[in-house]
Amino acid sequence: MTEGDAMTERRIDAVLCDLDGVLRIWADLAEVDTACGLPPGTVAGAAFREERLLPAVTGQVTDEQWRAAVADDLVAVCGSVERARAAVAAWGRQPSRVDAEVLALLTAARRRVPVLLVSNGTTRLEADLAALGLDTAVDAVVNTARLGAAKPDARVYLAAAARAEVPPGRCLFVDDSAGNAAAAEALGMLGHHHRGAAELRLVLAGHGLL
Repeated sequence: MTEGDAMTERRIDAVLCDLDGVLRIWADLAEVDTACGLPPGTVAGAAFREERLLPAVTGQVTDEQWRAAVADDLVAVCGSVERARAAVAAWGRQPSRVDAEVLALLTAARRRVPVLLVSNGTTRLEADLAALGLDTAVDAVVNTARLGAAKPDARVYLAAAARAEVPPGRCLFVDDSAGNAAAAEALGMLGHHHRGAAELRLVLAGHGLL
């Protein structure tokens, strides 16, 4: 069944939405590399390789421990502990913004159904959301660091549906990762691969959520 067909046939009683790449947009991390005199991709390569990232987004280590480990990994390429720590500190100050159009769409949908954020987050996620004013913009937050499993693990999707008190088959799952959206589909949810607010508007409107 195509997403268009699903819009005419499926009842949606909850929207489960990814955070990063959908509602929160980060500045280019390569700017940190440039500012620190490092080759492009250096900080991202150290921070987001699976063996370093997965413990952070499943709560096995705190956000602070994750960043400290990334700094340790960067010592060789940075040439000193001080430069490595400075690069990680600059990464920690990296600015982000809320996509105002996506937020408006979710706010409108929230008048009709519960809207939850479902994020592969670390232990600092809640503080970040509060700083952006997003902690009260949704009905609940599913932070994988508190859950102990990360997308695309089925437990994340099922936990989010349970938190919304809606069967998986009546959930719309929005994520900028096609693989994460496909994992939601495998559990019977309607998955939407987010590529911009215009498409999200069509999907929400097609289900009578706007």
